[in-house]
Amino acid sequence: MAVPKKKKSKAKTHSRKSANMRVALPSRSVCPRCGAAKKPHVVCGGCGWYKGRTAVEVA
Repeated sequence: MAVPKKKKSKAKTHSRKSANMRVALPSRSVCPRCGAAKKPHVVCGGCGWYKGRTAVEVA
């Protein structure tokens, strides 16, 4: 089995790992009824609308 000749520094290791651990922003869509920003495939928090009908009563 191959063995490294030199020890990698913590800075090298952390910078290599951090490039692959970026957090992507969640996608957003617009509610067709009230125009509020919401996550796709989720009931709108502003009006309770989902798939052309009222799914949740919002007070």
